Amino acid sequence: MKTTPQLAIVLTLIATFFWGSNFQVTKFALTSLPPWTASVERFFYAVICIFIFFVWKEGIHSNVLKQNWLAFIVLGAIGVAGFNGAFFVGLQSSNPVTAALIVATTPISANILEAIINRRLPGLMRVIGMAISLLGVALVITNGKLILGDVVIGDIIIFMGSLGWSIYTVGTRVFVKDATPLATTSWTMLFGAIILVFIAIFVESPITALSSGTFESHLACLYIGIGGSTVAYLFWNMGVAIRGAGKTAVFFNFVPMFSLIIQLMMGNIPSLPQMIGVVITIVGVLLGQGILSDVRFMNIDKNKN
Repeated sequence: MKTTPQLAIVLTLIATFFWGSNFQVTKFALTSLPPWTASVERFFYAVICIFIFFVWKEGIHSNVLKQNWLAFIVLGAIGVAGFNGAFFVGLQSSNPVTAALIVATTPISANILEAIINRRLPGLMRVIGMAISLLGVALVITNGKLILGDVVIGDIIIFMGSLGWSIYTVGTRVFVKDATPLATTSWTMLFGAIILVFIAIFVESPITALSSGTFESHLACLYIGIGGSTVAYLFWNMGVAIRGAGKTAVFFNFVPMFSLIIQLMMGNIPSLPQMIGVVITIVGVLLGQGILSDVRFMNIDKNKN
């Protein structure tokens, strides 16, 4: 099946859905597991799943690994171990609402980084779209107050993690050569998981923690390992490969949107400012992608005909 730009958008949205659900599911994982150990269990499942699919779909080509091993290790350390470790550790002290807003700034930093590397400023409409979507996210997760409380250490940790994800998003396109999205996902995830194991051994007692964890926590790790890691990382990298890092990163604003939808399904009704924020975010993303402009010009052409 050929991956078209339209299909890449759908795959990117699926990835952000899984990441949005991770905010809720992670709460179950952390009830009985320490953060680094939970991250290790998550990527234990993820690496097994992604490599089974990788070997079946493409097979392991040693030349790809030889050409990109350093990039895979660095990107795995930053985008897998760094981002997810920061996410788990940061949520121990950070408010989930504040954390979601911090993570939502990722598209901005990714576009800035890509612009610096390519020595090219992003288009004006993309910048406007990002600003509008970020405003919508702020309305949703602050319930229209647009005020953040005092910054805590968890906020700083999550912000550093979001910067790491920006580097990973841009780096998979800039520094990885002649590798498919599946190969990039598999190798970066493997090296990131190995790094997570060493960190967990150094700062925690993962064997003891895993043996004392509850069934719910292990089930939560299984979910975020397969859906929130394997599927999400693969679909995200496919979107980056087809549409570019800047255009793909804008969709990261949908992560808190999907988180809100899941809360709604669990019986938590959003307020009017939050619903307005949802609409503003979607409009901002569509504007940043040029979709609204395309629709407008299509209508103009039809009227001319």
